[in-house]
Amino acid sequence: MDMALFTIDQKKCKRDGLCQAACPAQIIIRADKKSFPALLENGEEFCINCGHCVAVCPHGAFLLSTMPLSTCPPMDRRLLPDAPALKHLLLARRSIRRYKKTPVSRKLLTELVDVARYAPTGSNKQQVWWTVISKPEEVRRMGAMVIDFIKIMLPLTPDEAQVRRFQRLVLAWENGRDRIMRGAPHLIVAHSPAEVAFPAADCAIALTYLELYAFARGLGTCWAGYFTGAANVHEPLVRALDLPPGHQCQGAVMLGYPQYRYSRIPMRNQAQVTWR
Repeated sequence: MDMALFTIDQKKCKRDGLCQAACPAQIIIRADKKSFPALLENGEEFCINCGHCVAVCPHGAFLLSTMPLSTCPPMDRRLLPDAPALKHLLLARRSIRRYKKTPVSRKLLTELVDVARYAPTGSNKQQVWWTVISKPEEVRRMGAMVIDFIKIMLPLTPDEAQVRRFQRLVLAWENGRDRIMRGAPHLIVAHSPAEVAFPAADCAIALTYLELYAFARGLGTCWAGYFTGAANVHEPLVRALDLPPGHQCQGAVMLGYPQYRYSRIPMRNQAQVTWR
């Protein structure tokens, strides 16, 4: 049964209605329980190409025209961590601010981004873009631009506590201590077209995916907050970053091999929860 958006393999389809139930756009319909899935009239307009229909069918009967079955490998539940293992990973991850000089291979950097592209995005727009600054000297050059921006902001900053923090950053840099990029050999920048509905959330979630997988691969990361604050407003840094037209930096992480190994999970504040 051929359709513009999807094909149903009637020999495999059990007519169990799973694809219909899982479709977030509700564009898969059936006349009755004995009918094969069909497309709602003009349903293509509302499809977000999430692949739930393909993923939920245990029989391999649902063939989405935009997503060949060969590109959707089966899930191996044996590889999924159990809850205690995943909880421990989440609690044990640390923000790394001291790095070895050892570079991360291009292959592993590519693998990190490849995993992060599976992070959820609003309406599955998948509009998270990546710029990987792989050369340590370029990371440091951008760190120097951030320091220049901080120097510009110092006389314009009314908050005295913030002024003191800025002054310490500049003094550290001038004394050879990098508190902007922390000596990280690499910087991974997430950016998005400005007109996307939730670019900051999309990029933050993708960077979190990347951070967690990096930790599992023996790497360390830390959010580059000072860099992110300057990336869209300090013209020399904007030019150096050279994002596509209309894009804005929504976040970045420093990345490399940690200089130290951590042995304990430090305490955090109790969650502030309101139950309704």
